[in-house]
Amino acid sequence: MIKTQEYKVSIIIPYYNSMEFVEDCLNSVLSQSYTNLEVVIINDGSDQENTKHIESMVTDDRIIYLKNETNKGVAFSRNMGLKQATGEYVFFLDSDDLLAEYAIEILVESIQDHPAIVGRIKRLLRPSDLEPSLEETQLQIKERTCGKLFKGGSILNVLISSDFIHKHNIQFYEGTLGYTDISGIIPFILFIEKLPSLNIRTYYKRVRNDPISNPSLEQSPIEERMRDFVQTYLAMVKKFEQAEQAKKYLDRLFIRFFRRQVINIFKDENHFEESFDSLASAVQVLDLSSIHSQPLHIKREIKHLRKGNKDRYKKGLWFHKEARDLKNALKGLTRLKRYIYIKVFLKQPIKENYIIFESFLGKNYSDSPRNIYEYIIDNDLDYRCIWVFNNKHRKIPGNAKVVKRFSFAYYYYFAVSKYWINNMRQPLHLVKRPGNVFLETWHGTPLKKLVFDMKDVYSANPRYKRDFYLQSRAWDYLLSPNRYSSEIFTSAFKFDKNMLEYGYPRNDILYSSDKEERARQVKEAIGIPNDKKVILYAPTWRDDDFYEPGKYKFQLQLDLNKMKEKLGDEYVVALRMHYFIADDIDVEGLDGFAFNLSTYDDIAELYLISDLLITDYSSVFFDYVNLKRPILFFTYDLDKYRDQLRGFYLDFEKDAPGPLLKTSDAVIDAIVNIEELKTEYTERYAAFYEKFCSWHDGKSTEKVVKRVLFGEMQNDE
Repeated sequence: MIKTQEYKVSIIIPYYNSMEFVEDCLNSVLSQSYTNLEVVIINDGSDQENTKHIESMVTDDRIIYLKNETNKGVAFSRNMGLKQATGEYVFFLDSDDLLAEYAIEILVESIQDHPAIVGRIKRLLRPSDLEPSLEETQLQIKERTCGKLFKGGSILNVLISSDFIHKHNIQFYEGTLGYTDISGIIPFILFIEKLPSLNIRTYYKRVRNDPISNPSLEQSPIEERMRDFVQTYLAMVKKFEQAEQAKKYLDRLFIRFFRRQVINIFKDENHFEESFDSLASAVQVLDLSSIHSQPLHIKREIKHLRKGNKDRYKKGLWFHKEARDLKNALKGLTRLKRYIYIKVFLKQPIKENYIIFESFLGKNYSDSPRNIYEYIIDNDLDYRCIWVFNNKHRKIPGNAKVVKRFSFAYYYYFAVSKYWINNMRQPLHLVKRPGNVFLETWHGTPLKKLVFDMKDVYSANPRYKRDFYLQSRAWDYLLSPNRYSSEIFTSAFKFDKNMLEYGYPRNDILYSSDKEERARQVKEAIGIPNDKKVILYAPTWRDDDFYEPGKYKFQLQLDLNKMKEKLGDEYVVALRMHYFIADDIDVEGLDGFAFNLSTYDDIAELYLISDLLITDYSSVFFDYVNLKRPILFFTYDLDKYRDQLRGFYLDFEKDAPGPLLKTSDAVIDAIVNIEELKTEYTERYAAFYEKFCSWHDGKSTEKVVKRVLFGEMQNDE
């Protein structure tokens, strides 16, 4: 490690409305092992709340705080920071990114007499992507050409000598919001052939998880990014028109941008004219020798841009996209199915009386879609019903067509069915056509923070918020079980269409006149003795513990052996894991006491057979309250789940309609004394029922069908 810290490093951080990230960023700077720092923060016209937040963090005497009254852009702020910086070295950091603990120390130690040194960047998709201490990695340094080091056009994660900055008057181009790094990179291209680079990751580039509400510049609409890139390119070509190396570098950046983004740029026909004219202006100054090694279709497209031939360009681009799509389709059966779906099935006419149903990703015949389907067949309504399952041989009541998820038949029926009824998000690649009607039943009352109400995404899919937004734009109707949920769905889903406030159809069974007989039949089918009471244990999944997207780990914390010993004479336990949980729960040696019913279709039937519920943070308890039976909450990891992973909408400890228990012994003791607990929680339970269950009356299914299929407005609308 470095023996001296005599050199001051100025870290320049532009800040604009990124309060949810800047604390992590600033902490990563102030906790650096290298302490001789000058931290220049430029508040670039942030709103009042964000300004108050950043100003509350200016407590370290190494921080210099500057403020723009209006938003002037990252280039203006960096230039402002450079004027203030007094360190021997300068380092640029974005306010949503983080530094590794030893980043500055290793960069300073390794730079020697070079004008700059470059570290390695890791994209930070989720907090768990942060790596252990840099000390665990063997440091290696090699020299690379500046063209290769800056091929992405970013100046982040580069420690730069202030002498080099002053000698070449490095300033950032202020004419655009994006791609301004290029102007600061060109002096390296002109005056330095090679720079040292490290094999160690020193910089974490955050991929913002909410490109809808608070996008980074990289997540701006493609039309804006294209305008910024072209304007920056043209400005730099003009400024450095006599510098051959700079022109070659700029042309390479243009070709790289064009090849990566051309299909995206012209997706929207409404922007074709503007996009064509903008790119054409850039191509006029492009050195055509820079495209000699490019594929033929790229050469042709640039040629048509250069000549201003819009019709031929559009035709060539169509062939480009078609060839690309066909090439992708031939890479595997899954891609081929999607190709045929888009190119063939979506061109078929929509069938007005076709309804396609899916529940829990094809795993179950259950939940509100099941209730709606059974209402249709019980009332002999004139609809052709299609059900999606992971097993195409699945048997269900009625004469529905059963199709396997992601089969050719699946894509065909999704393409031609007028009505889609689902309780989960649909795959992102499904296309909702004009004329489709999508009823999203959803699958619970939220306790845990959802989507746009979450700060961080710990789950397996870091694109969760973006994908959710795109998927939910297709929903025409969204079911809500109570006013509380309606308010949350509106904010968390950004839903602004038809909210059907009828309660969940899946809960109609809990109010049915024959529910006792149905419970008896279910117990008999499962093999549970009639003389035994049933404890239903239904926990949820943990966002940060997963194998892959949609497959979560779960280690059973409830001591079933001890429960059998203490409660086995009177009770049995029915285990119902969340459908995301991939682990097979081991009940070996617990025959006759523990029943693993995780694959049982409809949890509502398990509600009926149970005498009490044990859960944690799962939304099942909101439904279970309809039965007015006892609920215990086994919350052994409450602090972590509440404070780190999700956060709650409710004051869970104050409002939960049952005790929060941390150990198996406490759970067993509560069950032994269940009658006393029922009395203790009588008032809280009644208040909870009134707030969350009062819309349910056993007729939710009928109301939904009449509204969605027949357009009948209900009395309560």
